[in-house]
Amino acid sequence: MEVLLFTILTLCALGILAAVILYFVAQKFKVVEDPRIDEVEKLLPGANCGGCGFAGCRGMADALVGRDDISALFCPVGGGSCMKAIADYLGKAAPEKEAQVATVRCGGTCEKRPRTNRYDGAASCAVASSLYVGETACAFGCLGYGDCVAVCAFDAIRVNPATGLAEVDADKCTACGACVKACPRGIIELRKKWPKNRAVYVGCVSRDKGAVVMKACKAGCIACGKCAKVCPFGAITVENNLAYIDPLKCKLCRKCVNECPTGAIKLENMEPLPREPKAAPAAAAAKPAPAPKPQTTPAGTSAAAGEEPKA
Repeated sequence: MEVLLFTILTLCALGILAAVILYFVAQKFKVVEDPRIDEVEKLLPGANCGGCGFAGCRGMADALVGRDDISALFCPVGGGSCMKAIADYLGKAAPEKEAQVATVRCGGTCEKRPRTNRYDGAASCAVASSLYVGETACAFGCLGYGDCVAVCAFDAIRVNPATGLAEVDADKCTACGACVKACPRGIIELRKKWPKNRAVYVGCVSRDKGAVVMKACKAGCIACGKCAKVCPFGAITVENNLAYIDPLKCKLCRKCVNECPTGAIKLENMEPLPREPKAAPAAAAAKPAPAPKPQTTPAGTSAAAGEEPKA
């Protein structure tokens, strides 16, 4: 009995001693966290998508509270209204940034980009891109295995089975950039989001020369430069055999769309400009009527037209 009682008392004493030690250790190494972090985290959308550059909304909230200048921080999911609410709460200046949307810059549908072989490997764009060109002769176009779809947390992108291309739902897209990072071909780009989801962009990223492009894809850019010549805002440049439309300079005038001979410039949610009728060839200038030949009289003398010869 005494042994049992002694054992119980010893265990109790050891427990109390351990508790005291743990208490002092916790006090010594405790981390004091700013309570504002919890409030800022509540103001964030909670998507934990990583589009802000941090692992999750908690990391973003910590950075927003800890930095004096938050102009470099932006939550693409929450947008400007979310950042303004956080800035008002923290008493800091809110960063301003135009809304963006993911854009798939490839127009090589199954009809435009014929298949030259068949891939039987893992259904992954990253794997297929590392192994070979792809099922077509274009080494730059969309592979269509859906790596971008797998990483999208907002169900904003899908692969159209009819065209074999990835398509973005602009209303669902939050511009988190996950699909941009997942695409091994680099054909997905974050571009300015226009009202009513309008857009004008070059749906091609091929840097091959025109003749090679046309053999691989009938909708590719051949770098003819016609679009750059007609753009009144200097928004189009042609470099490395590829035209590019700067979304910050583009005014959606649509003049470039009709000039593109291959249809590589894509137009979203807008009607193209009416094509100007080709000028009819100028009518041949009317030849002046030949002067009337003088009439010769029997005596060999000439008489003007309309005059009777004198007897």
